[in-house]
Amino acid sequence: MTLKFDRIFWLKAGMHLACALPLLYLYLRVQSGAAGGDPVQYLIHFLGMGILHTLAVTLSLSPLARRLRMGWLIRTRRLMGLWTFTYAALHLAAFVVFDLLGDWRLLLSEVIERPYITVGMLAFVILLLLAITSPMWAQRKLGRRWQALHRGVYLVALLGPIHFWWSVKSGDLEPALYLSGFVALLLCRPWLRRGLVKGWRRLRLRATATPWVDQGDPK
Repeated sequence: MTLKFDRIFWLKAGMHLACALPLLYLYLRVQSGAAGGDPVQYLIHFLGMGILHTLAVTLSLSPLARRLRMGWLIRTRRLMGLWTFTYAALHLAAFVVFDLLGDWRLLLSEVIERPYITVGMLAFVILLLLAITSPMWAQRKLGRRWQALHRGVYLVALLGPIHFWWSVKSGDLEPALYLSGFVALLLCRPWLRRGLVKGWRRLRLRATATPWVDQGDPK
């Protein structure tokens, strides 16, 4: 028991360090002027990539725990999920403060007029709900609804790369790679694969079914 506790403790400590150090690196680059000619866009993009990377780790934990038969890895999902939200909050804050100069009314118009920002804001709202309901007391209070709510992270896994793809506006291959990787991680979920197979079978049955034809005498 003590060995397992120590293992989880040090793993969580390493995860915290791995997620926090990029923020220190970002701060030092911006402060030293090494962030390039447009430090605001560098800052926003860096934090956006942080969302995708922490989300990728979060989604990888369940398949990895199942494959390696190390169920205790599941206990680190909440930590990584909260880091994903942290990067998302910083990403949004950097956009509002430095790009929109703190104009919240302009943010509202941007959300309405620009689809990629609409998608990004929807993903942020989902992450916010997941972060608020992440404590154990929320899980106990919500019961079965908690699991249904937290499956919203799978929608974020699709919305995030789409937001990235639309924001670059240059046909960049990188967002497509992230989207493909997240789809692969989602398909690692047995319940999702079973649902897709059942849905596909129903579609095939409907497509191949012979329509009923009235054989009565036409008037």
